[in-house]
Amino acid sequence: MHKEILRSIENIEIYPIISLLIFVLFFVGMFIWVIRVDKAYVNEMKSMPFNDKSKNETSHERV
Repeated sequence: MHKEILRSIENIEIYPIISLLIFVLFFVGMFIWVIRVDKAYVNEMKSMPFNDKSKNETSHERV
């Protein structure tokens, strides 16, 4: 039954291609960002969980 419904839709074969392109472009974009990101930014983000000062200054929680 489902196969017949899908076969009746015109140009349905383009949707898997579009989905694959979006998937590949996202991961290629992420790979390029990881290669080009500033190492100082990475080190700052890496030490963020251990930095109590930034937690108190940027926290939106009420104390």
